[in-house]
Amino acid sequence: MASTGPPPSLKRSDTSLTREGDQLIITPLGAGNEVGRSCVYMSYKGKTILFDCGIHPACSGMLCFHLDHAASLPYFLEKTTFKGRVFMTHATKAIYKLFLSDYVKVSKVSVEDMLYDEQDILRFMDKIEVIDFHQTLEVNGIRFWCYTAGHVLGAAMFMVDIAGVQVLYTGDYSREEDRHLRAAEILQFSPDICIIESTYGVQLHQPRNVREKRFTDVIHSTISQGGCVLIPDEYWFNHPELHNIPIYYASPLAKRCMAVYQTYINSMNERICNQFANSNPFDFKHISTLKSIENFNDVGPSVVMASPNGLQSGLSRQLFETWCSDKKNACVIPGYVVEGTLAKTIINVPKEVTLMNGLTAPLNMQVHYISFSLMQILHKQVCS
Repeated sequence: MASTGPPPSLKRSDTSLTREGDQLIITPLGAGNEVGRSCVYMSYKGKTILFDCGIHPACSGMLCFHLDHAASLPYFLEKTTFKGRVFMTHATKAIYKLFLSDYVKVSKVSVEDMLYDEQDILRFMDKIEVIDFHQTLEVNGIRFWCYTAGHVLGAAMFMVDIAGVQVLYTGDYSREEDRHLRAAEILQFSPDICIIESTYGVQLHQPRNVREKRFTDVIHSTISQGGCVLIPDEYWFNHPELHNIPIYYASPLAKRCMAVYQTYINSMNERICNQFANSNPFDFKHISTLKSIENFNDVGPSVVMASPNGLQSGLSRQLFETWCSDKKNACVIPGYVVEGTLAKTIINVPKEVTLMNGLTAPLNMQVHYISFSLMQILHKQVCS
């Protein structure tokens, strides 16, 4: 039933998609005309498949944007009558458990309103089956395999074959090799149907080196005037005049995920694999871990990378509320943000913002939106 290597057939099928009494139906249950809660239902010849099962990123307690593709899955398996099988890549399953556990811990909803708890997650994880890239599996007459999608570690584009009709499904992907991951693979044949994430489908981004210079210019100017901001490690290394400025990474979840990244080092791009032979590329020498705002000595200029990226709650929200009224400070938003989040609100630079206690405060800090969001497709990549 399972084989390693490429699929047996790489030629486009001539099978008609519609026959008398037989129709391929695709129904977006989420992420149709919106960003978030991706969930696509597909049926054909009596077979059914569900691609993704996410939560909207702006919902209360939402921690990580990537959970918009998968955070509802424990509820689907543990609280409904679904008896099917679930497949993920190895790396996705490893990181996914960390994300879900953190999501449950930081969710700002009552116990009664929680979709699931830690025990549900433990039971659910045992039901997830793993698949290697380019490995072909067959379940009840449905053949499927997956390709590297770039984007994040473990991200995959799934090809599904039902009775010779081939459907490619991909959420976030990137055809641009980034600083640690390979680019999404180019298929050697054309599927009959493509279902594709299209958040950036009609946008052109500046080249990465241009965005990186904008980002670091903002960082340098803010630090120079005594403000607080975010910054990348490599820029810090090349500017010794800034080495006395403390840098913090305020995400225990990210620290745990680093162990997973090191486990799957062979999934990284060639540069990282070569570097790992001599040194650990995920050992950030200039960055300290910040566990809570109580452990933070907020005196003088500093650099803090904090989550969640939408500023809905957690340490990023606490620091924002502390710093937002001082014009020396800056908030750099480096990824995609959705409607309903504070990050989306401040991009439009309102005169004041509403704090978590319901009061308002002036927004005097600089706000810069410089997207490094390789998670969504780029218009130029698709058109070329």
